[in-house]
Amino acid sequence: MKPAIRKIVTYVENTLIEGGKAAPRPLRLIGVAAVLTNPWAGRGFTDDLSPEIRAVAPVLGETLTREIIAIAGSGEAIEGYGKAAISGTSGEIEHASALIHTLHFGNHYRRAVGAKTYLAFTNLRGGPNTPIMIPLMDKNDEGRRSHYLTVHFQIGDAPAPDELVVALGASVGGRPHHRIGDRYQDLKEVGDLHG
Repeated sequence: MKPAIRKIVTYVENTLIEGGKAAPRPLRLIGVAAVLTNPWAGRGFTDDLSPEIRAVAPVLGETLTREIIAIAGSGEAIEGYGKAAISGTSGEIEHASALIHTLHFGNHYRRAVGAKTYLAFTNLRGGPNTPIMIPLMDKNDEGRRSHYLTVHFQIGDAPAPDELVVALGASVGGRPHHRIGDRYQDLKEVGDLHG
């Protein structure tokens, strides 16, 4: 089973001025989303999602990774990364989660950008024009707050009730003029809250 992809949507945003001050390096945010038929649509509650995960997730991971790398110019250029999925209203949030919370999907992107951190994510249910919000973090350092960003866009006609939207996000650069330090300084000041 191959995914029935209706369309692929790309989004690019370049920030040149932030806070009234020119960015020393423009920030580029990129989003790439596939709109596809939900492979579980119309089947009622499905106990085992794994056959469709194994068939569909790798194709989506490879396709979206190829698209986002082409826009960024290279895997090395991508500094922040994340993923998101939206299930249409006739589907379950589990359907959206199933296709992005698997190594069959995410490892394509991780390998292509040489990442060490996990992919930040969102997954939800909604109708056409539901905002796609892809949280990003540094691909090599989860405590680097300059790369805590969000790619935010929407697709006017998706997802339909029986569709899914699956997306990858990327940043080339971090927030211009970031001034809040990193997580490691906080840990020195307040201590490790988990220990």
